Parts: sequence; C-alpha cells; structure tokens
Amino acid sequence: MTNRRAPIAPDDPRMRDYTDVHLTALLRELHSRGAGFGIQWGSATTHHSSVDGRILLDFGHAPISTLLNLLHLLRDTERDQPWES
Repeated sequence: MTNRRAPIAPDDPRMRDYTDVHLTALLRELHSRGAGFGIQWGSATTHHSSVDGRILLDFGHAPISTLLNLLHLLRDTERDQPWES
C-alpha cells in the first residue's frame, strides 16, 4: 500500500529552515533517484536567491516545496515497485 501525502505548499513555514547545504544534498538525491525516470536537472542549484526568507532553486526559480514534492513522488514510486529476483 502506498503512503499518499498531501503536497507541501510553497508558503509552508518549514521551508524557511532549509539551507543551501540541505538543498544541495536534496538536489543530489533528485539526480540519483530521478535518473531512472529521465529526470535530469544537472544545472539545478540554489544560487542564493530567496523570496520572503525562502531559498529558491534555480530550475525556473522553483520553491523548495517543488523539489520536496518531487522527491516524495519518486520515493513513493520506488516503494511501489515490485522486488526484482
């Protein structure tokens, strides 16, 4: 059974807690998990841009919540895959 969760909103107060170091690690995870699905943002970085105290990611100036929601989907998809023998 899949654990479905509500998407994280861009204005969620928890988004202010993420640092460049946290986001760099999450982007690495996105590259690793997303490769099998053709998701490749090799140029995605933080570039120190922010809005209202929230760091923006530089792949279309997306909020952190976009990255987190995408990672949640990838993790859920991996959990739903049958075990290979």
